[in-house]
Amino acid sequence: MDTAVQSPSDETLMLAYADGDGDGDAFAELYARHRARLFHYLLGQLRDRSLAEELFQDVWQKMIHARNGWRPDAAFATWLFRIAHNRLNDHWRAARHRPVAPDDADERTARLADTCTPELLADEQAQRLELRQALAELPPEQQEVVILRLEQELSLEEIGQITGVGRETVKSRLRYAMDKLRARLSQ
Repeated sequence: MDTAVQSPSDETLMLAYADGDGDGDAFAELYARHRARLFHYLLGQLRDRSLAEELFQDVWQKMIHARNGWRPDAAFATWLFRIAHNRLNDHWRAARHRPVAPDDADERTARLADTCTPELLADEQAQRLELRQALAELPPEQQEVVILRLEQELSLEEIGQITGVGRETVKSRLRYAMDKLRARLSQ
């Protein structure tokens, strides 16, 4: 007899949270499951830790305010990342341009917690720095699909739902981005 307790799905937790009681335990579990991925997505798009932290809080606030309207038509993670995508669009629209990354943006990103040995960490930091520089050279639409696919491990369909474009457009953007990254990194 299997006595393992299966964790409730994100959708089950969201339904519990959205049912009007505002189940704090359900919210805490959703937050614990998705906070790191969401923050890294925002940081990858913004390349500014303090701004990423600000938008991170905004996304969770928007999720809290929109909880009663949530329906399990799409995966919770897809819905959450769609909120983040929309918040980023609001930010860029308000700024009217994508700000230049700070000079030390790559070092900031490379300093994110890592449990590797110092030797592996140094090698990985160099590789990450090179990848981040190559990623920064891509158009914003291609950057976003690469981050959502590779870092967030979302499907093409989920990325399409988040970005508001079709699966084939996501696939095309990802293919062009990967070709450009391969060419840049092989130099």
